Amino acid sequence: MANRIPGNRVINGTWGEIWLDGDKVSELTGLEAKITLKKEDVNMCGVLAKETKITGWEGKGTIKLHKVNSRMSVKLGDNIKKGRDVRFTVLAKLADPDTIDSQAERIVLKGVSFDDLTLMNFESKALGKVECPFTFTDYDFIDLIQPE
Repeated sequence: MANRIPGNRVINGTWGEIWLDGDKVSELTGLEAKITLKKEDVNMCGVLAKETKITGWEGKGTIKLHKVNSRMSVKLGDNIKKGRDVRFTVLAKLADPDTIDSQAERIVLKGVSFDDLTLMNFESKALGKVECPFTFTDYDFIDLIQPE
């Protein structure tokens, strides 16, 4: 019989946090960071199945924010106009109090380069939101939530 995982063990993203170059981003509403493997086809005589070989990876993500300040314009605005390709470090933490033994998942994303800068975006009777897509070139796991 398989182990049953109780519903309260599912991690709630409400407890997520990030720091951008050491500054806590309190207006955070979400984060996604993932890598996509780059593969080349490997054809072999006598084999009908498609084989592949990993030749690299690409890191991409998005930070989602409530619009409460001009954080991203301050960090990127003048640098973009001056032709500077500014890179950042993002520390992300997810620590739901219902995890086993209060474990947390933490990762550092390195070489973060934002793909665009929203200069202005608003709508009547709507809360301000900003999405900041990015790429990254390295990552390190600091803490992982271990399975039972």
